Formats: sequence, C-alpha cells, structure tokens
Amino acid sequence: MTLRLETTGAVAHLLIDRADRRNAFNLSMWEAMPGILEQAARNPDLRALVIRAAEPGGSFCAGADIRELLENKDDADWRAANQAAINRVQYELARHPLPTIAFIEGDCIGGGCGIALACDVRFAAPQARFGITPAKLGLVYPLHDVKLLVDLVGPGQAKRILYTGGLIDAAEAMRIGLVEQSGADPDALIDAICAASPHSIRETKRFVRRVLDGQTTDDAETLRIFAEAFTRPDFAEGTSAFVEKRKPEFRS
Repeated sequence: MTLRLETTGAVAHLLIDRADRRNAFNLSMWEAMPGILEQAARNPDLRALVIRAAEPGGSFCAGADIRELLENKDDADWRAANQAAINRVQYELARHPLPTIAFIEGDCIGGGCGIALACDVRFAAPQARFGITPAKLGLVYPLHDVKLLVDLVGPGQAKRILYTGGLIDAAEAMRIGLVEQSGADPDALIDAICAASPHSIRETKRFVRRVLDGQTTDDAETLRIFAEAFTRPDFAEGTSAFVEKRKPEFRS
C-alpha cells in the first residue's frame, strides 16, 4: 500500500510509502487519501495526525508523478479527475478536525509541499528540502495551495518560491516561516499537543481557519463557543489541575 494509517496511542501516522518513486503521488494515491483522512477523523481516541514518509529519513513527497502526468497529458477526463482529486485532498486536509503535523525528513517538493502546507504545523529535519516547481514545468500551482503558501510566508516570499522553482533548505524554510520547528524528531511537539485540551484545540483550529478565510470579528457562533467553554468538562479539569498543581487529564 502506498498510503496507510498506523496508530500509536492517541497519535495517527499517515505514512507515504512509495520510496522507489521518492513518494511521488499518482492519481490513485490522491483518490485514496480522503478515505484515510476520514478514518482518522472518525476515531474518537485520536489527538493528533502526523503525515510522514514510511521510510525513515526518506523523501516526504517529491510531488506529482511526472511520468503519469506525461502519459495522460492529452486525456482531458484524466486531467479533470486528477485536478479534482488533488483539490479535494488539500481542502479536506486543511480543514481536518485533528491537529495535523507534517514531519519532513527529506525532499518536500511541488504537490508534496502542498500537503505540508495544508497541515497545521510543519516540523523539518535538518536535511529537509522544500520547493514548488510548476514554473520549471510550465504548470500553475492550484489557487488554494498558493493561498496556503501566502498565508505562511507572505506574498513576497511566496512569489520568490513560485517564480524560481528553486529548492530551499530547512534553515531557510524556518527563517521565512515555511516551517515552524526543526529537529531530529517531533515527539515533544506531538506530546504537548496531545496533552492539551482536545476541545480547545478543535475550536481554536476552526477559529484560525475562519480568520484565514477572511473573518475579522466575532459572530453569534464564535461568541457561543467562547461562552460555552466555561461549562465544559475540559474547563473543569484544566482549572482543577491548575489549582492542584498537577497535569490535567483531558478526555473530551
């Protein structure tokens, strides 16, 4: 299987397993991914979703399978299906209910960079490299993914990345805000996320998406969510743990 979901405790790992093609995505992989994302979303015991290469230290994803693109470049139906599948993955991943972490150990290129952009947090190993290369192929990056990039690094850096199609290393990616953390492994980050209130994370993620989609002021729904948090079990547990000077054990 080129994509699979493995769980360890409260953490799901979506593994990309096509090392012979540097984890490049073909149409069947794009079409399979929404079902895997839904599988993780349905599991009430999960606290986080990590996307990573199945092979430790391998390429995160080299982007689209160029060989497949060339074989189908004159097939309008295939091109439409491929575009729809990519757009669906990116849209659903960016709005997944779980906090999502892209753990990038090797190359993260093109569509693979798009997958990382759609995650909440990007964690890069020192040897990671990033690039968005449609300009080198005469292609155009999807608008949704361009927005994800601009939201992270701003329009100037986004244009530099997209116009040149060049590769940048993990240190440069950190400097411009393309990744949030770097290191050998993301376990400390994952543990911290899993220890926090699932309700707080879930609603905060939705609030951030509202802001990124253009909302700037509260509405009745956001005011209700803020007010009702005080009545929920997570607030009772979090405040009790604070007073008792212990770590909270959230269950929601």
